[in-house]
Amino acid sequence: MLAQSRTALVTTPHPDATHAGLAILRAGGNAVEAALAAAAMLCVVYPHMTGLGGDACWLLARDAAEPIGILGIGQAATIRPAHVGLSVRGPTVASTTAGAVDSWRLAYQFSRESWAGTLDWASLLGPAITRAKEGYAVTKSQAFWYKTHRGELDPQPGFKAAFGCADGGPETGCKQRQDALAATLTQIAEHGPRDFYEGALATRLADGLQAAGSILTSTDLKATRAAYVQPLAIPYRDGEAFNLPPPTQGVTALQILHLLNRVDIPRALSDDTRYYALLIEAIKTALAARNRFVADPVFACVPIQAMLDSVLPVGGNKDAGAPDAEHPSRTSDTVWIGVRDPAGGSVSLIQSLFFDFGSGVVAGDTGVLWHNRGAAFSPSASHPNAWAPGKRPLHTLSPALYRKNGMVRAIYGSQGGDGQPQTLAHILTRLVDFGLDPFAALARPRIHVGPTFLDSRKGIKIESDAGDKAIRGLQKLGYPMEIVAALNPGTGQAGVITINESGLLLGAHDPRSEGLCLGL
Repeated sequence: MLAQSRTALVTTPHPDATHAGLAILRAGGNAVEAALAAAAMLCVVYPHMTGLGGDACWLLARDAAEPIGILGIGQAATIRPAHVGLSVRGPTVASTTAGAVDSWRLAYQFSRESWAGTLDWASLLGPAITRAKEGYAVTKSQAFWYKTHRGELDPQPGFKAAFGCADGGPETGCKQRQDALAATLTQIAEHGPRDFYEGALATRLADGLQAAGSILTSTDLKATRAAYVQPLAIPYRDGEAFNLPPPTQGVTALQILHLLNRVDIPRALSDDTRYYALLIEAIKTALAARNRFVADPVFACVPIQAMLDSVLPVGGNKDAGAPDAEHPSRTSDTVWIGVRDPAGGSVSLIQSLFFDFGSGVVAGDTGVLWHNRGAAFSPSASHPNAWAPGKRPLHTLSPALYRKNGMVRAIYGSQGGDGQPQTLAHILTRLVDFGLDPFAALARPRIHVGPTFLDSRKGIKIESDAGDKAIRGLQKLGYPMEIVAALNPGTGQAGVITINESGLLLGAHDPRSEGLCLGL
């Protein structure tokens, strides 16, 4: 569904979160405040994709002002784990701190200092607290992912009591409550976000994590700090595309666009073989560079400019879809939130637990499900992304923004690990090169290079509605194509808000998702 407004828009992966953000705008709040309310609500009603025990990355912008980024990325514990890269669930990968809540603190500070924010934490977190106490209807997505991975999740400390069911559920639509999480959100509302890291709440979190077998300590939590960063930017057509710097793969998303910007994409409403082939080659090149170079820049030299000056290879080959065996695919289950407020404030926010339900570890009696971002470190000790004390892992979160002549023209983002930069390229080319509206851009068929979070098989996946002509053309070029269903959730679940020159706002959430975009 395409939403439109001349005042404000909110788009999220869950209707309750969209309504929570919209209520804040109606109360006079700004885009940051609306995004905070939506993010908190998603921690309750979409617990398999995001939570307080995860990370978050922000892009914030107003017209004629330079965008600013916030990295809410937790760092590795100061104690070295016994094994790295051997597990994706459980206490051993609950080994990096969670930066999301401290990113909330920094975004809130920015809102007050720069965007005249006035609402208190109780107002922003109150709807999520109420929903956690009263219960929410389990989504189809939550039920699917629980049933898919319950064998590895149920044994994790505290998980089954919080999210499982003895009879094999929860089923879609059944009511689930999170009383412990409600109490934790209340604690944050009353004492502020830093209580999560160095207050009474932090003590309970650290005790719960250590009791579960995590190596994280109260000292690690106290050291966690979100940071303001200058976003990366590249020219794309007659505008500028923005994303976040390492350790995120924002540079990868921009490298794909840089490569596409060096070639002509004919303006057309029908995608063709050439369009998909260009995408495939740009994606392959950028993912290979990411896998080789991207890491925490405090610990490694990341050749950002060289990546953004690269040249696009020409021609297909039969190994085009095979990922580098030394660098396995990185999955990610994530939420993207987009908000445009009446004063022109734009927020592009991604928040994540890494895998669905993260590590599966619930920290003691707090109701906080901890992410498994420790699994994102390379198992190779010589790799730039190798584990080190206090280091942040290569991060898949990459919220995006597009600007023209100093004016924000689009904010967009997606779920999907390795697929995030791929989906972002589909979206921007369809908005800018094809001139499509947000819903049409999201609904068009996609390709995906390598495994998706729904399908671990190699090769290149293409949605069936790309058409026989395009698919046969790609096969003739030597690409190993696998046809998947149209609107396949594994090709990304994205959202978009655009602002045209007359000030009309258009927005949508992916038809592959359960999301909703609404306006004032």
